[in-house]
Amino acid sequence: MNRPLNTAQSYSQSAIPFNAGLRRHMLGIYNNMALGLVITGVVAALVASTPALYQPIFGTPLKWVAMFAPLAFIFFLSFRMERMSVGSARTAFFAFAAVMGVSMASIFLVFTETSIARTFFIAAAMFLAVSLWGYTTKSDLSKWTTFLFMGLVGVVIASIVNVFLGSSTLQLIVSIAGVIVFTGLTAWDTQRAKSDYIAFAGTEHAEKLGIMGALSLYLNLVNLFQLLLTFFGEREQG
Repeated sequence: MNRPLNTAQSYSQSAIPFNAGLRRHMLGIYNNMALGLVITGVVAALVASTPALYQPIFGTPLKWVAMFAPLAFIFFLSFRMERMSVGSARTAFFAFAAVMGVSMASIFLVFTETSIARTFFIAAAMFLAVSLWGYTTKSDLSKWTTFLFMGLVGVVIASIVNVFLGSSTLQLIVSIAGVIVFTGLTAWDTQRAKSDYIAFAGTEHAEKLGIMGALSLYLNLVNLFQLLLTFFGEREQG
């Protein structure tokens, strides 16, 4: 006579492959994000240490192209990602990371390397803590999306305006608001990446969403880092 199937045990066994898949999905997101950060850092350091590269860029009107090219790239990826293959989407993300590196090279010309390293460590520690919370929390963070989106729009607009005004007071306000916004976005984007896998596990769409998740988390950390330089960055002398 067959014994009745233990429902709890059956559920537990079926959850094992799903949980393993979710871990692979999230690990893939963090790996792509980390590689993107490495590309950005290498390109930024290379440009900043090569006068033949940074002088024609930051000493001419090309600096505006370098400054706004990443923003144009983000819009391009947002609209084209759905039509790309997974490989093309990943390549586009890494190309964006390289463009971002050119844009961020000016940081190495303004701030000391010690303060850059210290600030990045602080930003990375904040990011990891908040991302872990976003992954494990049972709270629905989507209820904060309207507030976070409005805050993001405000920070972007104020930052662009301040490029021309050069106000230290406005920069301080933007930095404080930006840290709050990007901290919240880190938690929400992490939870969203987890939810995307639950909804589309095993499909090509899930892989594309994973790359978009890597892009979102990459942007959150990079922006946190740049905003925290307002508080922890030490400028080069002379």
